[in-house]
Amino acid sequence: MAYWFFGNLYEAVVDVPQLLADAHGQRSPRLLGPGSPVRYYAPLAPLTLAATAATLIDRWRGGESKAMNAATAVATGSAVAMTGYLVRTVNLPLLHGDLPINASERRRLIRIWHQTNAVRLVALAAASLAMRRTARANSGTATRAAPN
Repeated sequence: MAYWFFGNLYEAVVDVPQLLADAHGQRSPRLLGPGSPVRYYAPLAPLTLAATAATLIDRWRGGESKAMNAATAVATGSAVAMTGYLVRTVNLPLLHGDLPINASERRRLIRIWHQTNAVRLVALAAASLAMRRTARANSGTATRAAPN
């Protein structure tokens, strides 16, 4: 989750959508071409989601905080949905679009990306906090239950 959060934070700080828009006419229209964020997210996205799912399933079966596990799952699912929306709505036109993008459309796409990414960052932070609270609560329970 930290990889995902800080990767998206970095993209916001350096304004990756603007960089993609600026390079739109100079690069070949390929989703996995040079400069595409897909190149550095695609290899680790399945691992990130699988590790999160495995942790949640393990904690759920272990009787750990169902509410915090549900909060983690909902927040993670929301972040995944927002990522899918951004890839389809913003990244594909900027990376794969064959037609030139006019200035107003560029501004619209970049605005959509930044607004949605901000909400995605909040969802990822919430998922991480919920997961940490569950782990902290369980380590406290295990410590209290252990004989002295």
